[in-house]
Amino acid sequence: MDISDTIAPNSDQLDAVDLLAGPRTFTIKKVSAGNAEQPVNIDLVEFPRTWRPGKSMRRVLVACWGPDAATYVGRRLTLYCDPTVRFGGQEIGGTRISHLSHLERRKQVPLLVSRGKSAMFVVEPLVETNKDRAAKRGDEIDWDARIAEAGGDVEKVRALYEEAKGLYGSTRPDLAEKLARAGKAAKEAAEPADDPDNQLRADDPDLTAGSTP
Repeated sequence: MDISDTIAPNSDQLDAVDLLAGPRTFTIKKVSAGNAEQPVNIDLVEFPRTWRPGKSMRRVLVACWGPDAATYVGRRLTLYCDPTVRFGGQEIGGTRISHLSHLERRKQVPLLVSRGKSAMFVVEPLVETNKDRAAKRGDEIDWDARIAEAGGDVEKVRALYEEAKGLYGSTRPDLAEKLARAGKAAKEAAEPADDPDNQLRADDPDLTAGSTP
């Protein structure tokens, strides 16, 4: 019996205690703005709660992947619980990144560990094949349902496309084509339709010329 679920914190976010059983690798589903205290929300495919990285880990992400968070969707990272993380003078533990995909070699990032003192934080490349990634997720994603859930939202469909590309690379041309069609349909639905029959519209001058303010 796996009792790890019974020790999950009563929280709306991923916390360090969620990783007490060991490091876990996740796929980034979405990145959005948070509040002043926690400015970045990162939704993960394999976890029901949002990860809100602290400033140190945001610096690591920017140093390794660049500042454009839109490119993070579909990428993978491994998180672990570091029990030595201090807050208010006490070691309370914190969530740290150990591996990142889309990294050619080991990366060292200088981080401030205490007032006036910095140290190098090391991130290793996350090396996985598309087969490995699919196996970890069971390869049981209902993409038709995911597309339906996107509800014709262009950005949501684009995020699905990036997620699939990060997961399968070029090994699923059928899925890439399906998502491309969904994206095209969403874009066309969001744009004003052409009027090939020259039908009158509500804002047509011929309809409004005789109206009074």
